[in-house]
Amino acid sequence: MRLGVRLGLDPGDARIGVASCDPAGIIATPVETVQQGQEAFGRLVALVGEFEPMEIVVGLPTSLNGREGPAAAKVRTFAHHLSSLVAPVGVRLVDERLTTVSAHQALRASGRKGKRTRAVVDQAAAVVILQHALDSERVSGKPGGELLIASDQTGTNS
Repeated sequence: MRLGVRLGLDPGDARIGVASCDPAGIIATPVETVQQGQEAFGRLVALVGEFEPMEIVVGLPTSLNGREGPAAAKVRTFAHHLSSLVAPVGVRLVDERLTTVSAHQALRASGRKGKRTRAVVDQAAAVVILQHALDSERVSGKPGGELLIASDQTGTNS
């Protein structure tokens, strides 16, 4: 298991849920919800400066059969752009199937309901995405997903 803080992102059309983990990579916690728009990437870059993560984990929406559709294409574009802004910090795409459903269920179980949960559910989904990535790496010994290399960087995937 690699040591170091990571940020987890759940990018959506309206909001981006953000989570982080402790330096040991054990537990993910919610950070904030960033509104999509002109200032979203600026805020994400600021969070990278604040948390100094070794890596950013971005949830990639795929269908239950593993295929990528239009939503995944949007996230790939988002992640590639983010990668170019935060290099040399790595950006890794990980499967996020059913994370929003899991986040909704966890929030309902904790007593949160209604419209006020929309922003919180994005953070909770980011926590689920990041925690899954951490747990998978702990079990397999290897980081999961697909590491993106910024187009202005040279090097190899690791």
